[in-house]
Amino acid sequence: MIEVKDLHKHFGAVKAVDGVSFQARDGEITGLLGPNGAGKTTTLRMLYTLMNPDQGQVLVDGIDAGRDALAVRRRLGVLPDARGLYKRLTARENIDYFAKLQGMDDALARQRSRQLIEALEMADIADRRTEGFSQGQRVKTAIARALVHDPKNVILDEPTNGLDVMATRGLRQFMRRLKDEGRCVLFSSHIMQEVAALCDRIVVIAHGRVVADETPDALREQTGEANLEDAFVKIIGSEEGLAA
Repeated sequence: MIEVKDLHKHFGAVKAVDGVSFQARDGEITGLLGPNGAGKTTTLRMLYTLMNPDQGQVLVDGIDAGRDALAVRRRLGVLPDARGLYKRLTARENIDYFAKLQGMDDALARQRSRQLIEALEMADIADRRTEGFSQGQRVKTAIARALVHDPKNVILDEPTNGLDVMATRGLRQFMRRLKDEGRCVLFSSHIMQEVAALCDRIVVIAHGRVVADETPDALREQTGEANLEDAFVKIIGSEEGLAA
């Protein structure tokens, strides 16, 4: 479980994140939505300890990220906005390298690597160098690398960005599998179809603040819109009006 309490982050005079609070629960997929510049990626970077908040608290399975960042990292599997593969290594070598960074013994690392390669349908690319990989192949490798240590909590920043239809479909199925395993899955997206298909709960951020935190059905009911995209536009539109 991931708990976010009153997060703030300023860059000079710019308030990128301005008091964000929400929970992402085990056995659920939580979507983080917002227009470009809303503060989604900055929020996620504070969650996975790449940035320190100016104020506020992040708890992962009850552990305070500000007090024990290393313990929090061990409980997280993260797909950041920059995939950052080592191009001269094969997909399998990328996964194995991250297993070593997590302190896993060789036998367990090999077992987890095999499981993830099978689950993500990577057998045909596992022993190829990642240089020249398609976007979908890079994302699969980065996800396998992030999950090799079997974390209970998974953070995915725009996981289907740039993927074709089949790769997107496969990744959605994999995310549902993570949920069914009882993991906490938190992902950011700007694709309404994806959010509607996957999310148990949706957190909408605008101007660095949470402006909605509901189930998809509750968001539709709250806005009086049958379509989730229309509900999102109405919520964001009302916030834009208040900010003007």
